[in-house]
Amino acid sequence: MDRYIKFVKERTDIEQNYAKQLRNLTKKYNKRGNKDDQDCKYSNHAAFQEILKELNDYAGQREVIAESMTTTICTELIKHLQDFKVERKNHLLDVKKAQQNLDSAFKHLETIKKRSAKEWAEAEKATQQAEKIESDTNSTKPDVDKAKQHANVRTHIAEECRTDYAAELQKYNKEQKSHYYSEIPQILNKLQDMDERRIRILAEKYCRFSEIEKNVLSIITKCLDGITAAGKQIDEKKDSKLLIEQHKSGFERPGDVEFEDYTQGVKKAISESSLNPPKVRGKLRLFGKKHKAQSEDFSHLPPEQRKKKLQAKIEEISKDLQKTQDQSEALDKMKGVYEQTPQMGDPASLEPQILETSQKINRLKGELNKYEVLHTPACIQIMNNQCLQPPAQIPQSAPPPLCLVLNNSDKKKIIQIFEDFDDIPSPIGHCEALYTFQGNSEGTVSILEGELLTIMENDKGDGWMRVLKGNGEEGYIPSSYVKQTA
Repeated sequence: MDRYIKFVKERTDIEQNYAKQLRNLTKKYNKRGNKDDQDCKYSNHAAFQEILKELNDYAGQREVIAESMTTTICTELIKHLQDFKVERKNHLLDVKKAQQNLDSAFKHLETIKKRSAKEWAEAEKATQQAEKIESDTNSTKPDVDKAKQHANVRTHIAEECRTDYAAELQKYNKEQKSHYYSEIPQILNKLQDMDERRIRILAEKYCRFSEIEKNVLSIITKCLDGITAAGKQIDEKKDSKLLIEQHKSGFERPGDVEFEDYTQGVKKAISESSLNPPKVRGKLRLFGKKHKAQSEDFSHLPPEQRKKKLQAKIEEISKDLQKTQDQSEALDKMKGVYEQTPQMGDPASLEPQILETSQKINRLKGELNKYEVLHTPACIQIMNNQCLQPPAQIPQSAPPPLCLVLNNSDKKKIIQIFEDFDDIPSPIGHCEALYTFQGNSEGTVSILEGELLTIMENDKGDGWMRVLKGNGEEGYIPSSYVKQTA
């Protein structure tokens, strides 16, 4: 029984460790990745989160198995084991006590036997002495009578000892028979009954071992069915469409390359694309890393991505504005309460918070207005065509861009919005990379050892500087990773 208890304890440890590892695994992969993965827009992402949920429930059932084995098997068997140990000890004490009684009776019998033998030896000796004195012619009659009387006394004592020995022997034989035919068999029967009960309890716990697993098997099956259902709910076509919608750039397909006629002399073909080359910072990657250096108006992004970013920024500012307005209303109500009930607080103590909240509301309204204008179709189209440049650069043969057909009021609004943004800074120096740096965080850029870089913003005391790479990528790097060359 003790061995089986150890076995079940080790099994429960295995179940608990297994459940713990499963929970750590689900916690590690739950809501990880980028924001789109966390929002579970894709069906395969949602299915994976459902799988993690079912796996977490599965881990819970392994914990139930471990707990049930501990309470219904280990705890109960430990109690039975203690009871059996006490009962067995008592039975063995009874055996020992019975054996001691029998040994004590045997010792008493031996003592009486030796006394009887001794007395018969003395009687025999006294009888022989009496016969010797009687046969001696020199012995007197008183001497002969005295010798015979002494011999008779010793013989009588020997007869009494013999009678006591016979009685004691009969008593011992009776006790010995009772010991071997009654007392010991009864104790052995009790030990046998105890062992049978022990085996029966072990058999029940063996069955219980299996029943515990069967009790949670239906729930475990549901968890596994849930994982299967999550896999069947994946819609690859829907996911691919969402991916295309998320990453589509919105750029127009390029037109045909014009034929250059050299028969009339070398004339450089003029096209709209040559006059208005797109400003590309770095290479366009389909599913690669995003540019680290982002402008406030998201002008570095493709049209569709810029539109989504602007919409998200508007929603973010709107939520922050609503929260700040609610906070301002609460402060105004608290100030009114303080004015009506001065003992609750000083109204003047709320003025700094009210002022700060008011300034924050004005700032958020300004930012919201700015991004709403940037999100208008006209402004987005202007940023797409990059047409905020002097009209002299636009050929007369080309159709007028959208910014030239806007009315003056719209132009002033859009130009004012762009003037609110910081001007693009000019290069302030050059440097060379001393070490390779992997820019994996937002706003940083990767560099290679020996790469020449343009300094756009010096270190302001925080250990970082902004640089521009030769391929147009711009971002922050550690200042200690480069040396300034000019």
